[in-house]
Amino acid sequence: MEASATVKPADMRPPERVACCIAGGGPAGMMLGLLLARAGVDTLVLEKHKDFLRDFRGDTVHPSTLQVLDDLGLIDKLLALRHSQVDKVQLLTSRGLFTIGDFSRLRIKYPYIALVPQWDFLSMLADEAKRLPTFRLLMEAEAQRLVRESGGVTGLQYWADGQMRTIRTVLTVAADGRHSTLRDQAKLPIVENSPPMDVLWFSLPRAPSDFANIVFRAGGSKLIAFIDRFDYWQVGYIIPKGAAQQILAQGVDAVKQGLHELAPEFDDRLDTLESVDHIKLLTVQSNRLRRWWLPGFLCIGDAAHAMTPVGGVGINLAIQDGVAAANALWSPLTRQRIDDGSLAAVQRRRTWPTEMTQAMQALVQKRIIHAVLTSDGPVDVPPLLRFFLRLPLVRDFPARFVGVGVRPERPSPALLAARV
Repeated sequence: MEASATVKPADMRPPERVACCIAGGGPAGMMLGLLLARAGVDTLVLEKHKDFLRDFRGDTVHPSTLQVLDDLGLIDKLLALRHSQVDKVQLLTSRGLFTIGDFSRLRIKYPYIALVPQWDFLSMLADEAKRLPTFRLLMEAEAQRLVRESGGVTGLQYWADGQMRTIRTVLTVAADGRHSTLRDQAKLPIVENSPPMDVLWFSLPRAPSDFANIVFRAGGSKLIAFIDRFDYWQVGYIIPKGAAQQILAQGVDAVKQGLHELAPEFDDRLDTLESVDHIKLLTVQSNRLRRWWLPGFLCIGDAAHAMTPVGGVGINLAIQDGVAAANALWSPLTRQRIDDGSLAAVQRRRTWPTEMTQAMQALVQKRIIHAVLTSDGPVDVPPLLRFFLRLPLVRDFPARFVGVGVRPERPSPALLAARV
């Protein structure tokens, strides 16, 4: 893991009032904070950690996000970061290599996924935002309680520097992830789905002669993803929901055996996986809020909808939420006011893409992943699916779904023209 400089607050004196306070410095929160600050909205982002360094986070920057960065004049800065470009996602089965999605076929400006360590991506957004006089970022500042008055949210309390502080706001945004403290306090109704899998994440060294692109390997009730991280592989060992305790109780050798069966060329590197302490469990969730907002309060990103790892689209959805929220809210926030209709408009704009994406993920989980995890024999792509993916109108759908998504968002011309 490469070190990244700790982000310092732009102003060490915590403000007492801002137009918008965003809890969470992840992709959704940082994108929204940057866009609002560019438009002249006095914005504060609270991040509870001291830096952005977290391993086994999604590092995929999708074509639609690359387009947003292009719109903002940041694409060159992004591509100057150490990254790799993936133009295909492939599945290796007993019948050979099958291309699931080919981004190079899409008629878009950036026909690939950029794999960028998320800590570098977030640091880039933070550094750009800190150049603006209307932006503040407080690290090691954890949002804890909503402040409510007259039937609405008027701020929040957060813990920083060993004490509880209060910030008054026109709008408070929960972008604090799938375990959102603020969402739970708001008691917004949520719809839970039932993904059939969890994921064991760990790392293996990468050799120069290794294969390229993102590759899945399937067979013998096992499904393993290999994601190129320059010097090492981020490995996702996909398991049936709730099976982690049983698998890890068998010790690290059980995981090594699965790797040996599907990827024997990694046998010379398995000793680097010394114990189950080197394995991190991702408990896969899928849910969405029925209502994303209260007067003076809005949820976006994982706080509004937790996505499964299928397609790696969670980051993309979170950033699209941030863009859509900025498009709808920057103008009223510059006037120090926000109405319920504007908040409801954000939810209306983003609900359909969320539901469609989760429906597609559920279909893949049910028809493909569940079938692989419950089959003891060799795995192959069904002949009917192979046939359909040869049809011109169908073959590019998986790449477009993953790379572009449902209703991609771009900063509006008015928002871009309002730069502070």
